[in-house]
Amino acid sequence: MEERTCAYLRGRFGDHYRRATVSPPPGAGEREWGYIPWRTGGTTMIRHRSLLDLGDIDDFLARERPRHVYFSAGRYDDPGAGSMGEKDWRGSDLIFDLDADHLPGVVPSEDSYGEMLADCKEALFKLLSFLDADFGFEELTVVFSGGRGYHVHVRDPGVQDLERDSRREIVDYVRGIGLDFEELIVRETVAGLGRRTPAEKRTLDTRGGWSKRAHEHVLDLVTELVELADTNEETAIDRLREFEGIGEGKARAALTAMTENRAEIEAGNVDVHPAFFSLARQIAAESVTRDNAPIDEPVTTDTNRLIRLPGSLHGGSGLAVKRLDREELDDFAPLIDAVPGTFRNHEITVELSESRRVELGGLDRSLAPGTHTLPEYAGIFLMARGWAEKSRE
Repeated sequence: MEERTCAYLRGRFGDHYRRATVSPPPGAGEREWGYIPWRTGGTTMIRHRSLLDLGDIDDFLARERPRHVYFSAGRYDDPGAGSMGEKDWRGSDLIFDLDADHLPGVVPSEDSYGEMLADCKEALFKLLSFLDADFGFEELTVVFSGGRGYHVHVRDPGVQDLERDSRREIVDYVRGIGLDFEELIVRETVAGLGRRTPAEKRTLDTRGGWSKRAHEHVLDLVTELVELADTNEETAIDRLREFEGIGEGKARAALTAMTENRAEIEAGNVDVHPAFFSLARQIAAESVTRDNAPIDEPVTTDTNRLIRLPGSLHGGSGLAVKRLDREELDDFAPLIDAVPGTFRNHEITVELSESRRVELGGLDRSLAPGTHTLPEYAGIFLMARGWAEKSRE
């Protein structure tokens, strides 16, 4: 990045911060702070600062005009100490990070920025399902990172003292790592009709957790196959034979079991036939792939993690790091709603050395190498990405 470009971005970030009011996180004085200045020589972080070192956060942002701003998940007795051991850890928020570049099925070289962020929002909803329904967390803050995804901050008192190993267990749960089908099964001893010994019925708990998720996928398959069989039974049989270990005989038996025991299956019974139990096992494994939340694992397990400050600007995009209310998530369009007002209603001229696509603020344009006059937010995005330089006036 040339000094001319760096100076322009530094100045415009300063203009934004002079107009903005940024709310610090709870316990801000107990947290470590860090930031990266606008410099041409690299992106070295200045960290091990306390809020006392920085001063009033709005004054600091307007004065320093930083490229990136962070605060710690952890709270400390001495947050400005120069080493982690000297800080005296008190506890940490539980942080989750979803990064579009790391999502299964996303190919950054092929998928557009908007497509990747749309996939990331779907992953966010999966994560929130776990945090709400499975863990019952109440103090949740959802944040658009300003770059490639979303952060979720959990500040329930019960998570503050969790060490790394406990946080790893939460990661494994939402990722579905090590999930065993047998652990999802509830075994119930029932009297066997016409038998001298009791029998065992195996069911999936339909009330919640991974068991409920697996059961929902089982029901989806049952609905699909029963409806398919009403039209063409042989097509339904062929569909069943796609599963491992299911030949024609087992497929017909499983289909009959689905048709005749629909109410039992809806109640969670997966023991209506051995072939159906085999299907349920495979579907449960597939549910992990479909329903897990693909979080960035090291972020959640790190009790000392620095995370972006909501209300600040992302120095790699010029977009706002935006705190989001839960009711606005469905309609939130990051490439429009996170464009700062400071960067609207102006145009600037930038120079590109390579072809680039810019998809921002309602603009979607492929740009050839050369000089281009663009809305300022688009030009700032390209320069912050390192894809363009500010044209000489």
